[in-house]
Amino acid sequence: MIKGMHAIDEELRYFEKWVAISIIIGIISGLGAVIFHIAIELSIEFFLGNIAGYIPPRPGSDSVTFVLPQNNLLLILPPVIGGLLSGFLVFKFAPEAEGHGTDAAIEAFHYKEGAVRSRVPLIKLVASAITIGSGGSAGKEGPVAQIGSGFGSLLAEKLKLSPKDRRIALAVGIGSGIGAIFKAPFGGAIFASEVLYIMDFEPEVIPPAFIASLISYIIMGLYSGWSHVFWAPSLTNIAGEIYNLPTLLLFAILGFINGIVGIIYVKTFYGVRSLFRRLEGVPDILKPAIGGLFTGIIGVFFPYILESSYGWLQMLINGNFEYIPIYVLILLPFLKILATSLSISSGGSGGVFAPALVIGGSIGALVWHIAKTIMPGYNIPVGVYVIIGMMAFFGGIGKVPIATILMVGEMTGEYQLFAPSLIATTISYLIT
Repeated sequence: MIKGMHAIDEELRYFEKWVAISIIIGIISGLGAVIFHIAIELSIEFFLGNIAGYIPPRPGSDSVTFVLPQNNLLLILPPVIGGLLSGFLVFKFAPEAEGHGTDAAIEAFHYKEGAVRSRVPLIKLVASAITIGSGGSAGKEGPVAQIGSGFGSLLAEKLKLSPKDRRIALAVGIGSGIGAIFKAPFGGAIFASEVLYIMDFEPEVIPPAFIASLISYIIMGLYSGWSHVFWAPSLTNIAGEIYNLPTLLLFAILGFINGIVGIIYVKTFYGVRSLFRRLEGVPDILKPAIGGLFTGIIGVFFPYILESSYGWLQMLINGNFEYIPIYVLILLPFLKILATSLSISSGGSGGVFAPALVIGGSIGALVWHIAKTIMPGYNIPVGVYVIIGMMAFFGGIGKVPIATILMVGEMTGEYQLFAPSLIATTISYLIT
């Protein structure tokens, strides 16, 4: 009886400890995500706006505007300058901040007892904001995961937690950062647990990660509002038609195509990384600028690949094909893969989640076009295919199918697509 009461008392103290730690991590990560968001917006305005005269479209509305530069050749400059600055910051002060960041956080969890150097979160924040804002084809997921994990690790160190608890705090930081930046608290918590293993979860992480993710989401919402990252049309009137056999078969085909392209993405990404690492005589500090140069050259002819490309993805969800003709849909997945590999695998700092959403979304729009051609009376909105394509592509290559479905659902507000998205995402996951 006494032993039982002692065990209950220990569990209660453990629970109280992690509630307090989770709240602190959530506050710190939420503020960090807000600062990261502001830094990216300022960086875009300075590099792409002031230097190149390009104002990319932004997501979150059914009406998207943008301004193209008067001279597209100016689009070469921002990624080169951004690559120089990012390369200097990373390789001079925190080499572990290079790349997309998620791998570094996972490595710290498994092999470094959750330890992250104190300078990493700040360097990652600034370098990633510069990379993305200067037009590098990259996203926020990897950076914010590493930033949040760094905050969690530093807090654990200050509180003198055990190595086991420090690893949990690191993972909680990952989830809270993701939950804030993508306004996806549920998805962020599951991501923190799912991303650590290829085919498993870390169940201990989920409760504290959810608390921290919810807190960080509230902080981001108080700053930027409560709207979803992407605007999406209502599916209420066609919800039943999504579940008919031909449409479900098309979702399966979409998952298969995403799986195949996902393999190309992964092989290209790591192939380009291997190529840059074999460049002899070129200092690491200059390699992101070389990647930026080639990214900028692609951007001259195809500006759709610059920065996160979320605005163009919003246009696809909206069904606005005035500025995104069919040839763009065919080229976009492959040029986005190449640009992302050049931007990040060269040593630049940025995430792979945003590019993956754009790649998957454009494949979804292309499959929708094919369906409309075969079946002229087909009335499922293109946004359905775009959103399911987003889920299927990253869910497959990132090995986080459940978290991705939740995250994209929260980012778009389209929770009715959970069931059909499982078909596409599962097929993509199994192929990759």
